[in-house]
Amino acid sequence: MSARYDVELIAVTKRYGATVAVDDIDLRIPQRSYCCLLGPSGCGKTTTLRVIAGHETVTSGDILITDQNITNSPPAQRGTAMMFQNYALFPHLNCIDNVAFGLKMRGVRKAARYAQAREFLELTQMTAYAERLPSQLSGGQQQRIALARALVTKPKILLLDEPLSALDPFLRGRMREELKRLQNELGITFIHVTHSQEEAMALADLVVVMEGGRIQQADAPRYVFDQPKTAFVARFLGGHNLMPRDDATELAVRTDRCRLFAIDDVVQPSLPGAVSAIEYQGTRVQVTLDTDLGIRLVSHLPDEVFYGHPFQIGDRARLSWSRSDAHPVIAN
Repeated sequence: MSARYDVELIAVTKRYGATVAVDDIDLRIPQRSYCCLLGPSGCGKTTTLRVIAGHETVTSGDILITDQNITNSPPAQRGTAMMFQNYALFPHLNCIDNVAFGLKMRGVRKAARYAQAREFLELTQMTAYAERLPSQLSGGQQQRIALARALVTKPKILLLDEPLSALDPFLRGRMREELKRLQNELGITFIHVTHSQEEAMALADLVVVMEGGRIQQADAPRYVFDQPKTAFVARFLGGHNLMPRDDATELAVRTDRCRLFAIDDVVQPSLPGAVSAIEYQGTRVQVTLDTDLGIRLVSHLPDEVFYGHPFQIGDRARLSWSRSDAHPVIAN
């Protein structure tokens, strides 16, 4: 019988003295998933990754990998491999020896470990660089070697701590494609820590949004963006207007679903205000409205819509939306 989940966290808490870094979280990551832990600095995402890896011990709770409780197991016995943010390559070893190092520590004979290292150099498209030192590689190439080194031990779970943060925007896009390709080809679960909404949306099957050591929402990317459960998720992901309600919730509406009308137009629901900023963004125009309620709202209009009926800064206008595009979120 196959495991229900590749990773399961049950009431996991991690404290450092009086500081609670991870606060009683439950998380289930399905088999062969690409999971992104997303949130601002200090939200608990890296600590969560480190307790899965065994680099930190949990204060309470349980960690299961393929239904096996590994809460108290040492890192080497968990079936995980970690790719660190700074890659942590050995500067005095060439690429093939860097990749083969973990196998050497496991006692794999030289011929066998080099054969496996070459296999993963090929998988990461780095065969031509086998004899080079890390200092002779670009940042993207170093990352590929670090990936090959993590994958050569054939882990059940690959853990990645902000692996794209050191790359320039062009390389970041290329490496996103590579990470997703590798995850699909290998058929193993990747758990990837990031503070980039764009990165998480592009890569993940499961996005886990964290704040204050707690999970705010764990869902498919489309649902996290289209149907945020809390005001924090809506604000952190961006692209939403939040409007107060009479109860303990707020109303969230995607900014690209909001439209602007002349102040005298009769449209409902709507909020009146004054246009305070206009920003051309290529395929769309961002228009900011300071409403009479004292809250600032944004409409992302297709460029042809805006220029068909343009507004100027200072114009009075109404921001309107369809009721079917609005949904309540927990205020926090």
